Amino acid sequence: EVQLVESGGGLVQAGGSLRLSCATSGFSFDDYAIGWFRQAPGEDREGVSYISNSDGSTYYSDSVKGRFTISSDNAKNTVYLQMNSLKPEDTAVYYCAADHRDYSGTYYLLYGMYSWGKGTLVTVSS
Repeated sequence: EVQLVESGGGLVQAGGSLRLSCATSGFSFDDYAIGWFRQAPGEDREGVSYISNSDGSTYYSDSVKGRFTISSDNAKNTVYLQMNSLKPEDTAVYYCAADHRDYSGTYYLLYGMYSWGKGTLVTVSS
């Protein structure tokens, strides 16, 4: 059974940093792509970042490019999202997701992925 567990959310002031973790189990980590998504209250879900564990390619939405960095620790089956220069508009529940189909990062961030975690709340105060 595919399992994804997010952690690392919390309250931070604008300009601060957080690192989110997505611990995974139940699937062949190297064969999957992992994405980070977020959803603010009253807003649609937004794809934030993506990494392919098979070739290491990454993709970022324009809203986080240059501030967020996604990385993968294959030994720990864990994906991280380092978030720097946080803004109040980054406030949302952040979800990680996994998929083994061979779609592009753009596709995944637009349409979502197959398996999802329960999310972790990030609150950025002004």
